[in-house]
Amino acid sequence: MAIPDFQSVMLPLLRFASDKEEHSLQEAIEALSKEFKLSEEEKLELLPSGTQARFANRVAWARSYFKQALLVENTRRSFFKITQRGLDLLSKNPSYINKKTLEQYEEFLIFQNVKREVDSDKPSEEQEKQTPEESLEVAYKILSNGLAAELIQRIKDCTPVFFERLVVELLLAMGYGGSRVEAGRAIGQSGDGGIDGIIDEDKLGLDSIYIQAKRWEGSVGRPEIQKFVGALQGNRAHKGVFITTSD
Repeated sequence: MAIPDFQSVMLPLLRFASDKEEHSLQEAIEALSKEFKLSEEEKLELLPSGTQARFANRVAWARSYFKQALLVENTRRSFFKITQRGLDLLSKNPSYINKKTLEQYEEFLIFQNVKREVDSDKPSEEQEKQTPEESLEVAYKILSNGLAAELIQRIKDCTPVFFERLVVELLLAMGYGGSRVEAGRAIGQSGDGGIDGIIDEDKLGLDSIYIQAKRWEGSVGRPEIQKFVGALQGNRAHKGVFITTSD
């Protein structure tokens, strides 16, 4: 099955803690992964940041929200137990627990920093299912994609010489080439049948990278790539980079 969102984890997590015993977060993660019948692959699936397993992150956020609503309390680092308030909520036999459920508690409202009046800018249903980290990741992707599209358009509006120089700056920032002066002399000077320039792979100039730097409107076709590969072979080159503004 798909990995449940963090609000779907809430009720099973509170039920898990209903024995009034102290539990570690790791215990809860393992127990709930079994309850949701997650595969090994699903249990190990990482967040885009690569810092934590997605399911473990969602369980941790569910516990964090419970703590803010005083449904559970931390007993020591990474350990928690249910409170009387948490038991009282379970005694009502809820079919589901989500953030809306927790808003009945003043402490959670303060944590959320929300107004009692209905906000005109309500988050979407999909956003409601996301942990704060996941919401940040979505916002970051939207901003990154927008910035990338704007940069591509600005590059296309500039001259071919500007694009070639931009490629030099990019490669230098990645650690290639000796100096800006040396790299500047290399790019755009060979004009050797499909090769726009040559740049040192390292500061010592022990190996070279052949470059094709072209602004392109449509998709780059096979003929262009084959031409570049042929030019590499003609120069007995082992490494080449084809950089373009194409999608």
